[in-house]
Amino acid sequence: MAGTDRTQEPVKDGGPAIILVAPQLGENIGMVARAMLNCGLTELRLVRPRDGWPSEKAAAAASGALEVIEGARLFDTTEAALADLQRVYATTARPRGMVKPVVTPGQAATELRAAAAKGGRTGLLFGPERSGLVNDDIALADAVLSVPLNPAFSSLNLAQAVLLVGHAWFMAADDTEARRLELGVGETASKAELMNFFTRLEAALDETGFLYPPEKRPTMVRNLRNLFHRIAPTEGEVNTLHGIISALRGKSGQDR
Repeated sequence: MAGTDRTQEPVKDGGPAIILVAPQLGENIGMVARAMLNCGLTELRLVRPRDGWPSEKAAAAASGALEVIEGARLFDTTEAALADLQRVYATTARPRGMVKPVVTPGQAATELRAAAAKGGRTGLLFGPERSGLVNDDIALADAVLSVPLNPAFSSLNLAQAVLLVGHAWFMAADDTEARRLELGVGETASKAELMNFFTRLEAALDETGFLYPPEKRPTMVRNLRNLFHRIAPTEGEVNTLHGIISALRGKSGQDR
């Protein structure tokens, strides 16, 4: 989905370092950088990238997330890449027969944010595209992070995995409203504007005989008013509704 707004202040709250062990393709690293910046993550560490570093293909695939690419640090071993971190989670989809906590992305995000709040440096460890992390790398982590997916098909590409985990991190501190009405440039109509509309609408319906029989008219009017209150029309939408009434009555709209 396209959605970059250059007028917005970028979200960069530090977050865990993303460590890629033996990534194979520059394009995949670039897509990881893009996924990271989507979630406000900027620290990328690379352990023995197969095709070398820096990579023009990575920069091209980053789709604008060049600050992540340009700030990437190179390491010869996983141990070196993790040396300054206090808490690390290793991502894997397969059981490895180790006695180690296994957490979901949401739980990992909560724990990582708690560790960071106490001043700890944290990281998320991802393995190469084809095989994932080896057991020796997983043994260096404090816990295993596993994404709940279709057990019959849980394979993710590298950028997908980073995005899912990074998004969980981002959402753990996000306060976006779960639901909102996007009004664009319009304002919600005032009660006075709605009442004026109701008066005209009900008069038109009386003319056509719709609000019949008389004993049912109060209930029908309440239902109609509740309907329009529930959808909270804008001023522009109320004006459009006035126009519809005028058109149906064959008038110019001068009787508003």
